[in-house]
Amino acid sequence: MSDVRHVLVLPDRDAAEEVLQALGEHFGATEEPRLIRDALAGEDDAEDAQWLVVVEDPEARVDAVALDAFVAERDGWREAP
Repeated sequence: MSDVRHVLVLPDRDAAEEVLQALGEHFGATEEPRLIRDALAGEDDAEDAQWLVVVEDPEARVDAVALDAFVAERDGWREAP
């Protein structure tokens, strides 16, 4: 087993929740992803936040290239490992 983690950065909660649902259905993720609100440094406004979806992928089942494209369609990106 490898120790693969995908950190997806999305602009809003709706996009992050959509990605959460798709991970198991379309990408074969077996681990429960985590949704994390990441406030931008120096910002007090609750709207100024990114949403992170963290996916543990110990069996490397998730196709990173397809995941990149899927997240990009929602104005997000996957952090490079």
